[in-house]
Amino acid sequence: MAAAKLILVEDDPALLELLDYRFRNEGYDVRSTPDGDEALMLAAEDTPDLVILDWMIEGTSGIEVCRRLRRDKATAHVPIIMLTAREAEEDRIRGLDTGADDYVTKPFSPRELMARVAAVMRRIRPALAGETVEVGDIVLDPVAHKVTRRGQMLQLGPTEYRLLKFFMESPGRVFSRSQLLDGVWGTGSEIELRTVDVHIRRLRKAIEMQGTKDPVRTVRSAGYAFES
Repeated sequence: MAAAKLILVEDDPALLELLDYRFRNEGYDVRSTPDGDEALMLAAEDTPDLVILDWMIEGTSGIEVCRRLRRDKATAHVPIIMLTAREAEEDRIRGLDTGADDYVTKPFSPRELMARVAAVMRRIRPALAGETVEVGDIVLDPVAHKVTRRGQMLQLGPTEYRLLKFFMESPGRVFSRSQLLDGVWGTGSEIELRTVDVHIRRLRKAIEMQGTKDPVRTVRSAGYAFES
């Protein structure tokens, strides 16, 4: 299998050099830059498999780079892990709302970041297997990694895709936020429960279509369910 392509965006020279070395040593194809504008150019030249993006960088800010990557059809599906010194909950939620799939707060251990990246790569590059799943008018093809509704292709981020797949494999079942965290992000995840609500909103927006109903049902004091 070809090496995973990673774009690393960090304006601390020492940290950039360290992470670049560590990821290359693990077999990743790394392109690194301290500049947000250059990061967008690198992504446009060759779509990466994953982006590690610092919030505070030179040129275009990390949050804006994240926003633009999500708006571009070619990179809308690419997982983004944000590095941030911002610990306030509202800042983390803002990052997730903008399109980040995960965040790591500084200071952090390089081993922790590498473990997060490895976990993401395991999810987005599984063996090609599985059958098409259909619930109501939504069809998910796990082999082609595509989702359609009434024959129209839907654009989902990687986390929303995993969330939808998890729901569609058990239609009608009510899942608590904790169960969704375990099933979609993995057991032992340190991601907060409120993160689930952020991605539920993003999933609803992605599958919304005029003349159709919202298949994601909020169950008060219990969680969420996916229904046809």
